[in-house]
Amino acid sequence: MPHAAEWLVFLGATALFAFVPGPGMLYVLARSLRGGRAEGFQSGIGTALGVTVHVLAAAAGLSAVLVTSAAAFTVIKLVGAVHLIYLGIRALFSKSSDAVEPPRQARRSAVVQGVITEVLNPKTALVVPGVPAALRPPRSRSRAAGLRAARLVVVAMGLVADMTVALFAGPLGSRLAASRRWHVRQRVATGATMIGLVGFVALAERG
Repeated sequence: MPHAAEWLVFLGATALFAFVPGPGMLYVLARSLRGGRAEGFQSGIGTALGVTVHVLAAAAGLSAVLVTSAAAFTVIKLVGAVHLIYLGIRALFSKSSDAVEPPRQARRSAVVQGVITEVLNPKTALVVPGVPAALRPPRSRSRAAGLRAARLVVVAMGLVADMTVALFAGPLGSRLAASRRWHVRQRVATGATMIGLVGFVALAERG
């Protein structure tokens, strides 16, 4: 297993990665403000599942293709950008009467869209495969155990960050839900944020 100092550096870097706002966290924020804490938690579960997809791909060696292939990385960026534009336009042009889905449908939608948003997040696609480079114990058996633990930490840290956003933003959204003016502003802010994130995705570069 890695030394304590290596773990401290890794945990600090992972926390920075998790808590710096990106498409996943801003998606959770938007859903929390729109649907309250419960919908925010569901969207956080979705983004955590999306990170898990990257972790499993890295463990299987599939992420190496994405990191080393300019074409594959460009495809991920373009599809991710299109998805964010879709979410943004949907938010901008949804009517107030259509903004509130049935609770079960809204939460299922929050999970599914959270998974898609994180799977297509180039920030996650680049960072997760880099976990092996951060922890390189000398013995192969302990290295494998260390990598499994490190990948679990990446998923857990991202989940904690997103759940923290939902925890604080959810009640605010619930309190303001009765205001028609708030619905309009929230819809415009959500749509503009999602579309604005396209720039973040487009500028992402391979390490």
